[in-house]
Amino acid sequence: MLTRRSSLLLPWLLAACGGGEERDFPPLHYNYLTPLRLNVATIQIEQRFVPSGAPPDVNQLDPMPPVQALRNMATDRLQALGAAGQGVFVILQASLIRTNNTITANFAVELDIYTSPQVRAGFANASVAGSYTGDIDDVSSKLYDMTKSLMDRMNVEFEYQVRHSLGGWLLPGGAPPAAVQQEPLTAVPLGAPRP
Repeated sequence: MLTRRSSLLLPWLLAACGGGEERDFPPLHYNYLTPLRLNVATIQIEQRFVPSGAPPDVNQLDPMPPVQALRNMATDRLQALGAAGQGVFVILQASLIRTNNTITANFAVELDIYTSPQVRAGFANASVAGSYTGDIDDVSSKLYDMTKSLMDRMNVEFEYQVRHSLGGWLLPGGAPPAAVQQEPLTAVPLGAPRP
């Protein structure tokens, strides 16, 4: 027989045993980071990696698939502020592989700068990798946490590589300088009132 006191404790006990609310997985965005302002007219995203969707691939179980996280990084961080040329952000690798109790992740991207459709003027590559071995009771949470952690590292590595390899294509940060108002200079004798 349940007493009033034990019936009040029941919801708390169920929550402690894993019967609590499901975890929230907010989309990963990076517009709070310093934008990379490129001297190109357009930016295109090209996805060369396609997850297989079949074991051992586990991309489909990640609430924030790596391909989408990398697309968000490109959209949030790259700005086209030039008059000509094109930047092409290429997703080369975005794999999540599970083998028994080990998950291995590899992300790789490239940013190419083209002055014309067939002329690549420069490029930068960035990649990160990681693995987890252990208890994987909640695979979605583990994959989301791995993706978030690797994307934090990717943002640092990507920015470093772009600044190192494509520094000449980066525009300085901040707002463009304001236009200076021109006013003819005329000589006014000291003490005389200005016209």
